[in-house]
Amino acid sequence: MRHLWSFLAGLAVAPVTWVLVTLGQDGSERTVDRWVEIGTYSTPNLIEPAVYLGVAGILLGLLGTLRFSPFGPLVAGLLLAVPYLGLFVAPFSVRDRVPDDLKLLGDPLPLRDPLDNGTLFLIGVLLLMAVFSTSRWRRPATPPPAEAELTPAVTPVEHKPTLTDWPPTPAAKDPDTPPLTLAYPETPTEPLPRRTGSESPWSAPPRGAGRPEGTESR
Repeated sequence: MRHLWSFLAGLAVAPVTWVLVTLGQDGSERTVDRWVEIGTYSTPNLIEPAVYLGVAGILLGLLGTLRFSPFGPLVAGLLLAVPYLGLFVAPFSVRDRVPDDLKLLGDPLPLRDPLDNGTLFLIGVLLLMAVFSTSRWRRPATPPPAEAELTPAVTPVEHKPTLTDWPPTPAAKDPDTPPLTLAYPETPTEPLPRRTGSESPWSAPPRGAGRPEGTESR
C-alpha cells in the first residue's frame, strides 16, 4: 500500500512543482527587471514569487527525503527530466507540446521557461538520486515491545498497624514450680583416718586399717 500512495504522490507533485517553479521564476525575473528599469526597488514585490518557490521546495523536500517508498521520487523525477531529454531528439516538437499561453490568477504561466533553462532537468535528477537510497526500499522496522515496568500496576494500600497485629504475650510462669536440677546418687563416704605429723601422704596405711572388726592379725 505504501508503494501505491508514493506513486500517486509522485504523479501529483511533478505537475504542481512545474507550475510553482514557473510562477516563482517568472515573477522573480519580472520583478528584478522592473527594479533595474526604474533604478529603485521595493522588496515586498518579491514576496509572492518567493512563496511559490518555497512551496515547491517543501514539496520536493518531502518527496525526496522522507523514508517512504521510492516510487514517488522515481515517477516525479522521470516526469520532470524526460521533457528536457526530449530536446536532444526533437526540440521543436517537445516545445510545441508544452502550452505557453496559459494564465493563473491573472498572472501569465510560461511553462516553457523552466524547460528551456534546464530547471526541470535539475529537479528531476535530484529526485532520481533519492531513489538510490537503500533505506527507502526497506520495510519500516517494527518497534520493539516496551519493557515491562518494574512498578506494580496497582498502588499498594499502606497498612497501618493496629493492636491486633502485635504478637500475643506469653503466659506467665508458675512461681511455685521448682526449677529442674540434675541429681546424682549419694555415695556413702567413710572418714579417712587421721595422720600424724610424721606421716606423709605417701606412707603406708596403719595396720588394721580397712579390716573388719573382730579380725586380728596373726
